[in-house]
Amino acid sequence: MFTVGEFSKICQVSVKTLHHYDRIGLLVPLKVDPFSGYRYYGQQQIDRMLLIGRLKRYGFSLNEIGLLLECGDDRVLFAKLCRQREKLRTQKRDMELIINELTAHLQNFERTGDIMGYQKNYEITVTETPDRSVLASRQMMGVKDFGTYYSSLYERMAKEHLTPDGVRGAVYYDEEFNHESSDIELIVGIKEKEKADKTMEGRLCAKTTHKGPYSTLSDAYGALVEWIEENGYAWDGAPYDIYVKTQFDNLAPEEWETEVYFPVKKK
Repeated sequence: MFTVGEFSKICQVSVKTLHHYDRIGLLVPLKVDPFSGYRYYGQQQIDRMLLIGRLKRYGFSLNEIGLLLECGDDRVLFAKLCRQREKLRTQKRDMELIINELTAHLQNFERTGDIMGYQKNYEITVTETPDRSVLASRQMMGVKDFGTYYSSLYERMAKEHLTPDGVRGAVYYDEEFNHESSDIELIVGIKEKEKADKTMEGRLCAKTTHKGPYSTLSDAYGALVEWIEENGYAWDGAPYDIYVKTQFDNLAPEEWETEVYFPVKKK
């Protein structure tokens, strides 16, 4: 058997951490001397400690690790590891987007000397939008749910033999946006007007085009709101996005294009 110090050196983990794992039942010593209180660990516990270390590096919490180790089913552990790999890949993609965004921000700052200079890159126009015949799905949803509800709209389109006209977007009805759950209506344009769920009537709108990932769409919204206020207009309805170029066009996030519309009226 190994003393707690020896076990600490072998597994490259602090004694303090081993004491904590003992307290929470994650890795209990094989033996505790009743007189001295010294902890002793067995050879067979090295593998468990090394696995705990790996699972921590993979991003699992100690509570999750305890449940995984208690399960005792390698198939369950394998499935959990596969899901965690996809989660980490998503986090990596998100971090790469943030790094690219930060790089572009720094370049703009160096060029203009204005920390908010990137918002001045938006070209904003006032336009009369056309009527749009659309299939629509409106409910409380999060951004993460878009794929599910869009899939149901396209399934309907295929089942009813409808013809898409290239329009796809989202209308935001809540006064306060919540990334996890907001009153959002997803729309897909169709050519068969008589079979549409609704017609989005043409409106006077302030419009701009956002180029880049959806995580920075708020920049376009901020630029539009500032422009509306400075040019004597007021909001006159729910803003909406039209997705012109997306991941479904096999484009990188930096190449996505989103048209942003704010219905307006003259003050």
